Amino acid sequence: MSQSAEIESFLDKYSPEIAAQLREARSHLAGHFPHGFELVYDNYNALVFAFGSSERSSGAVLSLAAYPGWVTLFFADGRALEDPEHLLEGAGVAIRSLRLKPLARLYEPGVQALIAAAKARALDALDMAPPLSTLVKSISARHRARRPTADERGQR
Repeated sequence: MSQSAEIESFLDKYSPEIAAQLREARSHLAGHFPHGFELVYDNYNALVFAFGSSERSSGAVLSLAAYPGWVTLFFADGRALEDPEHLLEGAGVAIRSLRLKPLARLYEPGVQALIAAAKARALDALDMAPPLSTLVKSISARHRARRPTADERGQR
């Protein structure tokens, strides 16, 4: 199976709505990263696409994670980012996130500024990286449900 077909098989586990949102967000972020690596993790909890300067997860700048009812944008060093609009959520040591519900939030000026700021923090390493390439890094043998349960659909 080709890498593209493998990624499509991961996406097919989601509802058409979430799969489409993830495809669009992934394509948009790839446009921000002409150089570097897109790392794919088909984890137990979520399907993740991380963008960074190296083949290692420690080089990730930001990532997208798909859950049954939404897509979330994570900033690896989000705590260090200026966030005047207070868009970022989380209280961990470094990572901050932003739920893209609706997906249109991705295109808001404040979110675009956060993406640019996150990328700027790694610009030297990204500029030295090869043209963007995609690597499937891990595939979990087991997964949580990728589509919302009946109860979750009622809460939308």
